Amino acid sequence: MVEVVTAYVVATVKRGMEHAAAQKIKKMSEVTEVLVTYGLYDIVVRVEAKSLGQLDKIVTDIRQMTEIKQTSTLVGSQ
Repeated sequence: MVEVVTAYVVATVKRGMEHAAAQKIKKMSEVTEVLVTYGLYDIVVRVEAKSLGQLDKIVTDIRQMTEIKQTSTLVGSQ
């Protein structure tokens, strides 16, 4: 049985760039859901990675996007 690392990445983005950033993130193969939200964070991303190393790469890719100002990652456990 393959264990999947499930994580949520919450991000704040540059003003007015929420939907553009969400569309880019949705194209990542390990991303299963992206929501534009209102409140402290602008975007919530659900990621299902095959390893912590793969999760690190995905989070790094998101952080390097020009639209992204800040992220926080929450890793789930069962």
